[in-house]
Amino acid sequence: MVHTAFALRTVQQEVDALLRRMAQVRPFALAETMVPAATPARGTMQLIDRYLVKGRRRWAARTRAFARWLRSPQAFSVGDAELYRQYVLLRLEANAALAQLDLFSDAITQRSETSTGVFLAGLDHLAQDALALDHSWLRAPPVLCYLDTGIGAAIRRARTRLPGGGENPVALIRMPRERMVGLGIGASLVHEAGHQGAALLDLVPLLRRAMEPMIQAEARNPSGPVVWRHWGRWISEIVADLWAVSRLGVSATLGVMNVISLPRVFVFRANEDDPHPTPWVRVLLSAQLGQALYPSPHWAQLITMWGSVYPLAPDALQRAPAIPELRDHAPVFARWLLAQRLPLAEGQALGRVLGRRGLSWDALSELSLRCEREPQTWRQLRPCDAFAVLGHQRMQHKDRSGSESELLSSLLTHWALNGEAQRAQTPIFSLSSSTLGVSP
Repeated sequence: MVHTAFALRTVQQEVDALLRRMAQVRPFALAETMVPAATPARGTMQLIDRYLVKGRRRWAARTRAFARWLRSPQAFSVGDAELYRQYVLLRLEANAALAQLDLFSDAITQRSETSTGVFLAGLDHLAQDALALDHSWLRAPPVLCYLDTGIGAAIRRARTRLPGGGENPVALIRMPRERMVGLGIGASLVHEAGHQGAALLDLVPLLRRAMEPMIQAEARNPSGPVVWRHWGRWISEIVADLWAVSRLGVSATLGVMNVISLPRVFVFRANEDDPHPTPWVRVLLSAQLGQALYPSPHWAQLITMWGSVYPLAPDALQRAPAIPELRDHAPVFARWLLAQRLPLAEGQALGRVLGRRGLSWDALSELSLRCEREPQTWRQLRPCDAFAVLGHQRMQHKDRSGSESELLSSLLTHWALNGEAQRAQTPIFSLSSSTLGVSP
C-alpha cells in the first residue's frame, strides 16, 4: 500500500527534528569547564570527542540522505510500514549516539567540580601508573575515572563494544563515592585497571585453557577435592586482584579486606553465579599471591588477623563447605598462577611480568625510612609506590604526622598538578584535530 501524505509529512518533520537535536551536541572541549589540574590526560578528551563526532557524522550523512529521499518521487512508492521502519532505525541509532555521549559525560562533567575534578585527575594518573609495566609490547590506553553511587567499582575497558556499537576509545573506571577514603581507593582502582591490563595481555583465556586439564581431572574424581573448578570460575577477578597486589603490595590486600568487611553472612556467601571469589577466600588468596610475589612476614600476619576476625565457625562451613580445601590449596595455586608463561610477553612467566623489585620488604622499608626523614620524598614516588609504602607503614604500626587520608588527598592533588609531565612517558594515540557536531 502506498503511504498517506500525512505519514510522509510526519516522518519528514521528525527527521528534521532529529538532525536539529544532534546539531545541538558539541564536543566536550567546547562544552565543559574545569580547572587545568582536573583536565584528563593528554589527548584523552580529544580521543573521546573524535570518536563521538565520527559516529554522529556517519549518522548525519545517512539521515540527510534519507531526508533527501523523502522529498524524491521514489518516496511515494513505499508504504507507511516501510517508511516508518527506516525512520525508526535512524531514531534508534540517534538514541544510541546520545547514550554514548551521556556515558562519557558523567565522567567529564565531574571534572568541573573543583575538588572532585582534581582528585579524579589524580586517580587517572594512579590508574595509568598501574598499567605501566615498563615493557615496550604493552600499549596501555588512556584512562578516565569518575565517581558514582553503588557498592562496587567497575570498568568499561578500552577497545570493547559500546552500547549502540563502536569501540570504546578509553578505559572508563567508575569508583564508588564511599570508597574515596583510605587504602581502599588504590585497591579498588588498581583492581579495575587490572582488568584492562589482563585484556591487553590476553591473560584470562590463556589461564582458562591452562586450567582445563585440572578441572577435567577433578570432574573424573567426584570423591576428591574440588578446587580448580572454583579457581577457574573466579579467574578473571583473581587476575585483577593479582594485578593490584603486584602494583600496591600489601596495600592491595588491606584495601580489599576493608571493602569486603561485612556481616558474616556475606563474607562466607558462596554464589555459583558470581565471578568474584567467596569474600573470605578472596582476602586469603590476595595475601597468598602477595607472599608468592614479595615474600615477607606481614602476609602471614594478615592471614592470621583475617582468620581471627572471621573464624571458620560451623555457620561459615555450612554456607561455603569448600573453604577449607581452597584455603589449603591457595599457596599452591598462587605459585602455579605466577609460573604461567605469557606468549604476548615474550614467553615470560606472569610473576616476572608483574613483579617489581621495588616492592620487596627491604626496598619498601628503605623507602619508608626516607619518607619519614624527608617528607618531600612522598611526592617523588610513583603513585603505586606511594600506596605500597603506606601499606608497609601500616603493617609496621608506624605513626606519622597527619592522617593517612590527608596524605592521600595531598598526593592526589600533587599527581593532578604534575600529571601532564609524568604522563608524557605513557604512549597514547596520535590524533588529528577534533571537529564539531553535525548540522541539519
